[in-house]
Amino acid sequence: MRPLATGDPVRLGPYRLLGVLGEGGMGKVYVGQDRAGTVAAVKVLRPELAHDTGLAQRFVREALAAQAVRSPGVAAVLGAQTEGGRPWIATEFLTGPTLDQVIDRYGPFDDASLRALAASVARTLRDIHASGFVHRDLKPPNIVITADGPRVIDFGIARPEHGLTLTTTGQIPVTPGYGAPEQVLGHRVTWAADVFSLGAVLVYAATGHRAFEGTHVAAVQYEVVHGEPRWHGLSPVQHTLIAPCLAKDAAGRPNPEQIAAAFAPPKKADAVWKRGPVADAIKEREREIRNLSAPPLPTVETGAGPSRRRLLTGLAAGGAVLAVGGTGTGWWLLRGGKSDRQRPEGPFDYPPAVKTPAARLLSADEGDYIVGGSPTELWAAHGVISAKSPAPLPIRDVLVVGDLAGGLVALDVVDGKRRWSAPEMRMERRYLTLSDRLVMAADDHGTLHTFVPATGKPKWTAQADAETLLTADAEAIYLLTKDRRLRAVGRSDARVRWTARLPEDFGKTILPRPVAHRGRLVITTSTGHVMAVNTDSGRTEWTAHDLAKERSLFPAARNGIVVLNGKKLAARSILDGKQLWAYTENAYYDHSRKEWGRPSIYGDVVYTLGCDTQGYGFPMAFDVRSGKKQWEGGVALGSNDNPILRQGHGVWLLDHGPVPTVSATGTEKDARETWSYKPTDRAASAAFSAAGNRVFVTCDTSLYALPVF
Repeated sequence: MRPLATGDPVRLGPYRLLGVLGEGGMGKVYVGQDRAGTVAAVKVLRPELAHDTGLAQRFVREALAAQAVRSPGVAAVLGAQTEGGRPWIATEFLTGPTLDQVIDRYGPFDDASLRALAASVARTLRDIHASGFVHRDLKPPNIVITADGPRVIDFGIARPEHGLTLTTTGQIPVTPGYGAPEQVLGHRVTWAADVFSLGAVLVYAATGHRAFEGTHVAAVQYEVVHGEPRWHGLSPVQHTLIAPCLAKDAAGRPNPEQIAAAFAPPKKADAVWKRGPVADAIKEREREIRNLSAPPLPTVETGAGPSRRRLLTGLAAGGAVLAVGGTGTGWWLLRGGKSDRQRPEGPFDYPPAVKTPAARLLSADEGDYIVGGSPTELWAAHGVISAKSPAPLPIRDVLVVGDLAGGLVALDVVDGKRRWSAPEMRMERRYLTLSDRLVMAADDHGTLHTFVPATGKPKWTAQADAETLLTADAEAIYLLTKDRRLRAVGRSDARVRWTARLPEDFGKTILPRPVAHRGRLVITTSTGHVMAVNTDSGRTEWTAHDLAKERSLFPAARNGIVVLNGKKLAARSILDGKQLWAYTENAYYDHSRKEWGRPSIYGDVVYTLGCDTQGYGFPMAFDVRSGKKQWEGGVALGSNDNPILRQGHGVWLLDHGPVPTVSATGTEKDARETWSYKPTDRAASAAFSAAGNRVFVTCDTSLYALPVF
C-alpha cells in the first residue's frame, strides 16, 4: 500500500480514495470509502489506455459480467462507470485468504470441509451459468475463503456461454492444470469447462497437490488433454465424486446442481471457516478492515491504535485484506502486474514465500535411469555441514542446515551453493520454518531470531530462554526452555503466550519431534509416553504411558487424528486421546510382535516401518482413518527411526548405518525397489528430507541432492 501520488484521482464517483493497493498493465486499484463509510476496492483503467477500444471493451465486459451475476458466492459490484472519463469498477472487500493460501498454510481439507467447499462453489457456478456466463478461470487463487464461505472472484476473462476461448491476439487465457481440455485446444466452451476446473480445484483442496503437473506449461496442458489426473491422496469416495468432473469429454461431466447434491455436506461442515485457525485469520482481517473504515485517527500516534497510513501499509504488507470482488478487482491486477508500492521495513513485515524451483521428474521409460540401479546425484557439497546437524530443512528455494561452526547455513536447492549464513545461531537448538516465510533459530542466550529464507535478512526477535525449538503452527512457536518448561511464543507479536511445567516423567526425555494440530500440541518421549497440551493455554488435555519399548515414540497428525508408533501402530483422537484403531503384526521368524517405527502421513496414508526382533524394518502403509493395511514395500532395512518420505511417484527410505543407503520404491501399484543409492562407504550420522522433486541426504559433513522419479 502506498499513499496517493501526483496524478492519482482524489475521488471517483461516490468514493473518496485513501491509497493505492497496486497497479498492473491495465490500471490501478485504489482503496475507496463512500460517505456511508463503506470500504471498496476501486479498479480504474489507466488514462492512456482509455482510448484503446479493445481494452476499454474488455473493461466494460468485465463490469457487465460481474454485475449480471446474482449470487452470494461472488463479491458484490458496488458501482461502475464505463463511459466517459476514466472507467472504474468498485467491489466490496473480501476479508479472507484465498484457497491456495489456506491449503499452503493449514494443509488439505478434511472430507467434511471438502464437501462444504465443493457444494458452495458448485452453487456459485450454477448462479454464474444461470446469468449466461462461463467463468473460464476457476482455480484456488480465485476462491476466497470468508466467514460466510467461499467466494469466487476474477471475471476478467468471463464470456457468454458458447464463446471461443481464443482471444483476438491468439492467446489462450487458461491457467495450466485447471483449464478444461476444450479450453486448452481453443474450442468453444460451455459451463462444463468450469466443472472441469472445479474438479481440479477439489483434487488440490483434498490432497495439497495439483491434479495435473508437468515440468513445463506444455507438459501440463498435454496431461490435461491426454493424461490421467494424479488421484493419490483421495479417498475412494472422494475419487468417485470428483472423477466425473474431470472427464475429458465435456458431455460426460455433471452439472453444478448435480455436484452440489452429490457432495451434500454434513451439518456444521463449514466449520473450517467458522472455527479454528482459518476462522481466526478471517476474524483478524475483519477487525483490520473495521479499523480502516473507522473515522481517521489523530495524526500523532497514541496508545489508542495505529494511524490510517500505518493501517493501510499493514494491510497491504501482511496480506490482511484481499481487495477483490466478483470482477477480480485489485487481486487480478496485483497478480498480473508489477506494483511500485513501498516496501515496509518493520520486523513483522516480510515478503511472501517464493516459488519452489521444482526439479524434473525422471522417467525410466525415457532412459533417465535403470530400475534397480543407482541414480546420479543432482549435486553434492562436501565439508560444508556439521555432522551433528539436524535433518536438512528445505524451504522453497533454499535448504537450511547446521554449518561446521555450529551456526546455520542456507544453500541453494538447485546447485548447493551457499546463499547466506547465521553463525551466531546454535544448530543444536534446532530450526523451524514459519509457513515458508521465515526461518526460526535461537542463539546461545535462548533468544529467538527469524530470517527471510531466500535472503537471510533478519526480522523479528524474542527473548524466550529457548533450549530446544519444538514446532510451530499458524499462531505460535513451541519450545522447551533451559529449565525444561514448555513455552509458546506468538508469531504475530513475539510475546510469550504461556509457559507450562512438564510432568516429572516428561521433562528430561521429550523428543524434539512433536506435532501441533487442531488446537493440540502432541509431545512424545524417548521412554514411550505421550501428552497432548492445549495450544491456547498450555493445559494438559490427555496423556498415555508406556506405548513403546525398543523404539522412540513419534506422532503424526491429520484431520483430527494423531497416529503413534510403538508396541502398536495406533490412531487416537487428537482432542481427547480416545483410541480409534490399532494394528499389530507378528514377525516372520519368531512370531514375536513387531514394534513400529516413526510414522509419516501423506494424504490419507500413514507410512511406517514394521520392525522385528532380528533388526529388520519393513515399510508399510495404512489408511489413516481405518487402520487398514494398504501396502508393503519390497525392501528390507535395518530397524531405524527415520521418517518415510513421499516425493514424486516414489516412497523414500533411509537406512543410516553403517553404510548410509537411500532406497526408493514405487507406490501402492508397484512396491518393488526402484533404486538404491549409497553416497559413501561409511558414515557415523545420516539424515534426509525431501521437497521440490529432490531428496536431500546428509552423511557426516557432506550433503547430497538426489533426483526423483
